[in-house]
Amino acid sequence: MKKVGLYFGTFNPIHIGHMIIANHMVEFSSLDEVWFVVTPQSPFKTKKTLLADNHRYQMVYEATKKYSKLKPSKIEFGLPQPNYTVNTLVHLREKYGEDHDFALIMGEDNLKGLHKWKNYEVILEEYSVYVYPRISEGDVEHQFKGHAKIQKVDAPIMEISSTFIRKNHKVGKNIRPLLPEAVWKYMDEMNFYR
Repeated sequence: MKKVGLYFGTFNPIHIGHMIIANHMVEFSSLDEVWFVVTPQSPFKTKKTLLADNHRYQMVYEATKKYSKLKPSKIEFGLPQPNYTVNTLVHLREKYGEDHDFALIMGEDNLKGLHKWKNYEVILEEYSVYVYPRISEGDVEHQFKGHAKIQKVDAPIMEISSTFIRKNHKVGKNIRPLLPEAVWKYMDEMNFYR
């Protein structure tokens, strides 16, 4: 049985922070693979700043193609929008269930808001959650502290954001070191976020 960590995000664009966290999860936890699940539309984000789904998927593909344990996934592209994680998990289990054991990967900032997720209780009954550290305001809900299904992974703290990259690229700052080289090339050729 392959243990697969699902790293959800808009990846607009994917950057070295995402890559470092995913690689850390796959090398220093019990996960065999990490799938970057490119989200077409988060219920919490507006669509206007998002690049087209296929371009964001292509950048994830470019970023991960040399890493055998990191994979791009467009599983949510064919699902009803907005995407709720619980629905995606059901779909993945139906499609791959026999030989894949899925888990969620999220930042500590997302764990603080997990109680607002649709059917979060069902998710925690059925799936493990791997949490990486983030610097963020607020506290983790009492019910999630010491929870059997929630495992903290001592990954490096990466305070790089896609928003920062987009904003500064637009005004001509050199953000190239923050991106995997193949992602930078694709972004530059396509003239994105200018």
